[in-house]
Amino acid sequence: MMKKGCIAGILIWIASGVMGQTKIDISGMIEWERMELDATVTLNLASAGIKLPTGRSQAEEIINIEYVDLILPYILAIPINSSDTMENLIHRGEFSFSLPSFIADTARKVPPVLSTDLTSLSASYTIDLTTVSSRIIRHSRAMELPRPLTPVPAAEYSGIIIISSEETPIHGRNSTALTEPCIFPRVWDTDMNLIYERNILDPAYAEKITSATYVSESSVFRPTPSGLSPELEKLVGTNPLHIIARGVFGIRPTDPIIDRDDALIILSSEANRRLLREGRLAIVLNEKTLKNPFK
Repeated sequence: MMKKGCIAGILIWIASGVMGQTKIDISGMIEWERMELDATVTLNLASAGIKLPTGRSQAEEIINIEYVDLILPYILAIPINSSDTMENLIHRGEFSFSLPSFIADTARKVPPVLSTDLTSLSASYTIDLTTVSSRIIRHSRAMELPRPLTPVPAAEYSGIIIISSEETPIHGRNSTALTEPCIFPRVWDTDMNLIYERNILDPAYAEKITSATYVSESSVFRPTPSGLSPELEKLVGTNPLHIIARGVFGIRPTDPIIDRDDALIILSSEANRRLLREGRLAIVLNEKTLKNPFK
């Protein structure tokens, strides 16, 4: 264990301005299919005046100290919905300024490793984005879904899959786009009725399931009886309702638009409405959008 005097010495050394010359960088990406934010913090040892092997503990402590400041901009930039990032919501007073730091502290850490040329030390961190969604859900009771005045006959399904892996028209614009992921996508029908949003998710499921699960096309075209990957089948069952998105909506194009007839199949059945409350919804996206590298 590092002595207190040593830790204090490092803090003084950082405060003295030496860190201004130290090369410490962060890289990473959001893996939406796994709902994880992966980051790697790398310290150039020579720039910090550190020599091995005696300086390894000092290098690890520098990385630990700098990690939070380095990761915070990327946590703040996480897209929550079609128009807001976490930073927007905090500035509006919807969430505490301490929430990003709390999320940073939840990361799973891989012990630091030296580069093969022994010039740098790197530590990897993984943040579970379901932690983000569960912290953001604040309602205590699921919002009631609108029931159609004229219900249609509807079979009962085990889950819902919206296929939105190709470019579709952007509502209100004369252009098309691939649907992009976010923490809480909304789903609209072609009459622009809101079919799904985060307040519809039952809080009892919030810590286990995000408001939507993102998958690639390879998860829905498997040589299995259901055609689904085992992970996806666990979420949506063996008899899910397959829906092809007709468009996309939002400042950031995150919200699939489904045909009104498909929306009626969901809304006309209590069993199917319950699927949305339980978060048994998967959205198939293009693989290009499922990995967002840090910029």
